[in-house]
Amino acid sequence: MPVTLAVVVLIVALLDRLVGEPPTRLHPIVWFGRLVGPLDRPWQRPRMVGTVAAVVLPLLAAVLVAGAVWLAGVVHPVAGGGVAVFVLFSSTSLRLLSSTAREVIALSETDLPRARDELKALAGRDAGELSPELVRSAAVESAAENLADGLVAPLSAFGLAAVAISLTGWAGPVLPVAAAAAAWIKAVNTMDSMVGYRSKPVGWAGARLDDLAMWLPARLTALLIAAAAASPDPLLSGRRWARIPASPNSGWPMATLAAALQVQLTKPDTYTLNAVAELPTTAAAERGVDLVDRGGWLAFGAMAVICLV
Repeated sequence: MPVTLAVVVLIVALLDRLVGEPPTRLHPIVWFGRLVGPLDRPWQRPRMVGTVAAVVLPLLAAVLVAGAVWLAGVVHPVAGGGVAVFVLFSSTSLRLLSSTAREVIALSETDLPRARDELKALAGRDAGELSPELVRSAAVESAAENLADGLVAPLSAFGLAAVAISLTGWAGPVLPVAAAAAAWIKAVNTMDSMVGYRSKPVGWAGARLDDLAMWLPARLTALLIAAAAASPDPLLSGRRWARIPASPNSGWPMATLAAALQVQLTKPDTYTLNAVAELPTTAAAERGVDLVDRGGWLAFGAMAVICLV
């Protein structure tokens, strides 16, 4: 089974590089988003509704995934592995993140209005008045934060759940549990991205759950970025600014990347990381995306090795 788990991770890494994303009509995250969408409306007791949804919907996703992987494995082990590959592949994203960030950075020099528009795919902020430097800052920040949300979180949930189950000595199938763990944390993160805002009381419980679920992945991502930079200095320097953003987690990968690039990353009127430095040039921003991309590949490799334990 450890070999199967590692092979699943490596196949997902290959698919990410060759394919990028599943088609929208077949994307489980899109399907899950349709379940979350109806929550975003007025409720008499929004926090109660949101709390129930934050518990039930990710759990439902995990149970369905576990059942699908298990049933496919009963038919044939290769079929079970194939379903697990699809689940993990649809829960992770690196190529799309990197390519989108690079496009925004390039457009910041040649077509600022389009760069601001394309930035919406990365960052949920008003980009209408952002300068080229602030557009690049937003792209770099989002690349770092989304590396944690979109890759490290589901990947680490998959691998660490498999290791934890194996260490218990349980003789049952591990692959359904690992795939379910990846689906659960991706569902939690998707709920947070859709309704986890201060302006949406129904998203309060989901946002708090996301804070808990992302505690470890955010810090692992900071470690991966430092490893990609081949130096511990970005992690040691970045920790000074990691708690400046209101989020208990997103500051860790962003601050580490700011330190690695020796640039300032800022969201106007919200936070500034490494305030003594300059905002990123195009070259610096591109180096930032390279580090994120390299950190993502390190995550795939590290998790494949962990699965072999």
